Amino acid sequence: MQRWLESRALPANLRGMDHIAFLRTLDGPTRDSLTRRSDLRGVVHLAGHAGAIVAMGLYIAVQGPFWGLLLVPQGVALVFLFTLSHECTHGTPFANPRLCDLVGHAVAPILALPFLWFRYFHLAHHRFTNDPERDPEIAGHGRPETTKEYLIYVSGWGYWSGNIAILWTNAFGRIVADYLPARRHDAMRREARVILGLYGLAALSLAFSPVLFWIWLLPVLVGQPFLRLYLLAEHGHCPPVADMLENTRTTLTNRILRFFAWNMPYHAEHHAFPAVPFHALPRLHGLVRDHLKTVAPGYAAFTRAYIGDLDG
Repeated sequence: MQRWLESRALPANLRGMDHIAFLRTLDGPTRDSLTRRSDLRGVVHLAGHAGAIVAMGLYIAVQGPFWGLLLVPQGVALVFLFTLSHECTHGTPFANPRLCDLVGHAVAPILALPFLWFRYFHLAHHRFTNDPERDPEIAGHGRPETTKEYLIYVSGWGYWSGNIAILWTNAFGRIVADYLPARRHDAMRREARVILGLYGLAALSLAFSPVLFWIWLLPVLVGQPFLRLYLLAEHGHCPPVADMLENTRTTLTNRILRFFAWNMPYHAEHHAFPAVPFHALPRLHGLVRDHLKTVAPGYAAFTRAYIGDLDG
């Protein structure tokens, strides 16, 4: 996979600098500036993201001219709420931690992504990034290496079936993952039961109106493959090393995608310094870009290279 990555010709005195060494170069005022959170920045960004979803959803609901053409962009906007939920697990999109939790819980039913569970799952991912034995994103199954595995992954089948199974287990079964603290099990059970209850109401509503099918269910199904391709670029075929500037990939892309992904294409930057909120990641990128070791020039380039390396 290294043949298509942007080369990084570092000065001799910087060659080999890992994320820890880089963080040590940041002085106190710079760290404080980078980690400063803002309710205003978060709410404005959320208003733009949610506003696009509501506007497209209303147009689909009233079936305006060529409304079917909006199903895919509506789906993409919906599934990329995943990146907002992800940001909320870190408590960084807003200065008010209660607002972070509220938004994280609000997104959960849309994506079958229980927020409390996801918070601890994701923190374990940060702690053991790309460790094939301990990173819960890949432990026991890894990322797709064959054409068949890739197609199943991109379809979103594993995401939907896996998350519904997690919801059911959290609601009615035994919660056993070692990264899920026992003191939070009861809260996870309540959360899962609430989400499943909401799904029951949604299913009941379909008997009276198909509107949820057209503005939510079908769009998230057709949008999920785009999120799968995006997420695969974050760590796919990155080496299982401790350096966050190497085991995580930054993908250079356009402003529209960065907007809906809450700047998470700057993913090595995020892993190197998770306390930095979305709106400061471009600045962090400017500081660390000469030290990044795994960079893709775009998602199309990454996808072509990944497919080219598949077996069978």
